[in-house]
Amino acid sequence: MEIAKSWAGKKVLSSPFVVQLLVIMYLVEFVKGALLVSILPVYMRQELDLTAYAVGWALALQYIGDNAFRSPLGWIIDRFGYRYVMLFGVLFTSASVLIVSFTSSFGWIVAACLLLGIGTSPLWPCVINGATTVAGNESSGTIMSVVYMAWLTGVGCGPIVINFFIVHTYAPAFRILIGMMLVVVLVAFFLPGRKQSLALENREIAKIPAAAHEHLPMMVRIKRYLARVGSSLHASKLLYPAMFTQNFALGLLTPVLTQYARTVLHLSPQQYSMYLVAGGAVTVLGLIPVGKWVDRFGTKWFLHVGFITAAISLTTLGYTRSLPLVLLIVAFVGLGYACIIPAWNALIAQAIPKAERGAVWGFFLTIEGLGMVFGSIASGKLWDKLGPHSPFLVSGAVLLLLFVLHLFITRHRTDVVR
Repeated sequence: MEIAKSWAGKKVLSSPFVVQLLVIMYLVEFVKGALLVSILPVYMRQELDLTAYAVGWALALQYIGDNAFRSPLGWIIDRFGYRYVMLFGVLFTSASVLIVSFTSSFGWIVAACLLLGIGTSPLWPCVINGATTVAGNESSGTIMSVVYMAWLTGVGCGPIVINFFIVHTYAPAFRILIGMMLVVVLVAFFLPGRKQSLALENREIAKIPAAAHEHLPMMVRIKRYLARVGSSLHASKLLYPAMFTQNFALGLLTPVLTQYARTVLHLSPQQYSMYLVAGGAVTVLGLIPVGKWVDRFGTKWFLHVGFITAAISLTTLGYTRSLPLVLLIVAFVGLGYACIIPAWNALIAQAIPKAERGAVWGFFLTIEGLGMVFGSIASGKLWDKLGPHSPFLVSGAVLLLLFVLHLFITRHRTDVVR
C-alpha cells in the first residue's frame, strides 16, 4: 500500500484522457505485434515464398510510413489537439488490417504494411506527449514505465495470444484483430479536441500560431520554428546518434525473431508464445520498480547495466540451440530491457522543452524510428548472407557501441552541471 500511495503513475491513471490513450496504445500495439511478429513474416515466407531480405524490406515500409509522419503529426498535435490526429491514425491502421485479412497479393500486403506504419505514426507522439504533460518531468521515469507497460503488454500479448488462433487458417485471428480496431476507433472519438487539448497544457488558442508571423513565407516560418525549438533543447549532440542506434539494435531482430524461433529452434507457435512470455514478463515486472528508482537515483547506472546485459544476452542467444538455455537467456534479455526502457526515455524526456513538446517528441521518435527502418533492412540481408546468428551478433555489437556513446553523453551532462 505504501508503494501505491507514492506511485507517480497513480496521477496518470486517474486521468480519463491518459487512460484512453493507454487503451488505444495497448490495442493498436496488440494488433501491430500480431501482424508484424506472428502473421506477416511467416505468411510471406511460407505462403508467398519470399526471401528474408524481401520480408525485411516489406516490414521496413511499415517503419518508413510510421516515421514519415511522426514529426509533422507531433507539430499538429500541438496546434489541433489529440482527437483528429489519433482518428487519422486508427482509421489507416484499420484499413491495413482489412487489406491483410481479405487479400493474399504481395502488392496489397506491401501496401498494407505502409498503411500500418502511417496509421500508427500518431500513437507515440500522442501517448508520450499526453502522459508527460499530465505527470510532469519530475516523474518521467515512472510515467515512462506506465506507458511502456501498455506498449509491451500489447506488443507482447498480440503475437502470444494470436498464435493460439492460428491452427489451420488465419480467419479467426483476423476476426479478433478487426474487432479490436473497431473498439480503438470508438475510443479515439472521445479524445480531447483542440480546446480541451490546449487546456490540458495550460496554453491559449490565440498563441498558436503567432499571428505576427503569418505574413512571412512558409519556409522562413519553418526555419524560425526549428531554430526556436533547437535552441530550447537540453541535449548532448551525441544523443541523436544514440537514439538511432538504440532502435537500430531492435530493428535488426524484429523481422527475423519469428523465423529464428520456427526454423532454427523449431518451436511451435504455442512454444514460441511461452518464450515470448518469459522475456516479456521479466521486462514488464521490472518496469515499475526500475522507473521509481530512475526517478530517485537517475538514469546513468541503469543504462550502463541494461546495455551490457542486453548486448551479452543477445549475442549469446544467436549461438544457442539448447531450449532450456534459450529460455534463461531470453529472461536476461528481458532484464536488460527492463533497465533500459524507463531510464532511456527518462533521459530523453529531460532534454525536451515544455514548449512545442509534441513536435519535439515527434522529431525524436522519428530519429528512433529511422533506426528501426535501417535495422529491419539490414536484418534480412545479414540472415541471407551470413546466417541466422548474424542479426543477433550485430545487435549485441550495436548495444555495446551504444554503451560507449552513453559514457560520453553522461560525461557531457556532468561537465554541463559543473
